[in-house]
Amino acid sequence: MTALARVVARHGGVYATHLRSEMQQIIEALHEAGDSAFNAGVPLVISHHKCAGPANWGRTKETLPLIEALTLRQQIAMDVYPYVAGSTVLREDLVDGVIDVLLTWSEPHPEMTGRLISDIAREWGTTEQEACLRLKPGGACYFQMQEEDVERVIAHPLTMIGSDGLPHDRHPHPRLWGAFPRYWRQRRLFTLEQAVHKMTGMTARNLRIADRGLLRVGAIADVVVFDPETIADTATYDKPHGVSLGVERVFVNGVLAYRGGEGEAKVLPRAGRMLTRGS
Repeated sequence: MTALARVVARHGGVYATHLRSEMQQIIEALHEAGDSAFNAGVPLVISHHKCAGPANWGRTKETLPLIEALTLRQQIAMDVYPYVAGSTVLREDLVDGVIDVLLTWSEPHPEMTGRLISDIAREWGTTEQEACLRLKPGGACYFQMQEEDVERVIAHPLTMIGSDGLPHDRHPHPRLWGAFPRYWRQRRLFTLEQAVHKMTGMTARNLRIADRGLLRVGAIADVVVFDPETIADTATYDKPHGVSLGVERVFVNGVLAYRGGEGEAKVLPRAGRMLTRGS
């Protein structure tokens, strides 16, 4: 990883990492990521930092001080999504019989989409891990975080907000539609300006995307017009495609791309484009 990160450093990029472990070995994984980035001379971004699994709940009290200590020698940022469930492919090692696991898709059994694996296993007369194997290949939401840990990460000054949404799932994690308005529930932790910055300017700066994320003359006109008093997510794990409330207009590259607040929301012709470093 260090050798690859050195190539990224030569081109002015960042090393964005999904840690090797977010469970028992998370401290070792943080040291590994930090050392790899430091030795390569590249900024580190820790993708959707969490302490996963009941045995690791509360360990953000260890991980966040470690990340702060690492910042004394290198540039580090992290992102988080404001939910206690993560989402990935079906993995029997994550189906432990303790946490809830919600099926988001299954090739052999698409009719089971949107159901808890515990209920499927009970219906089939199998263990949850056996049900997981029968449902693969597939995906799931894993309710493996603690709310206090999630809020602790959100409140940290190094944290920016991301959705980590997967738009191709038949029954996606609700973060795809609701992550940013849901984050607004933590507004009490910040001023309005700080809360917005964690979704915009901080992200553009940490990912080295030029002329975006700020409202100023000469910057690219990516603008969201919203009501801070009414903005709210409606997407749920049962009904994940809910359109968020309080978002009035979205402009992308200066072009109106979304209009809400006037009856049914409407997505307009798109003006987005692939971004590269410095653009």
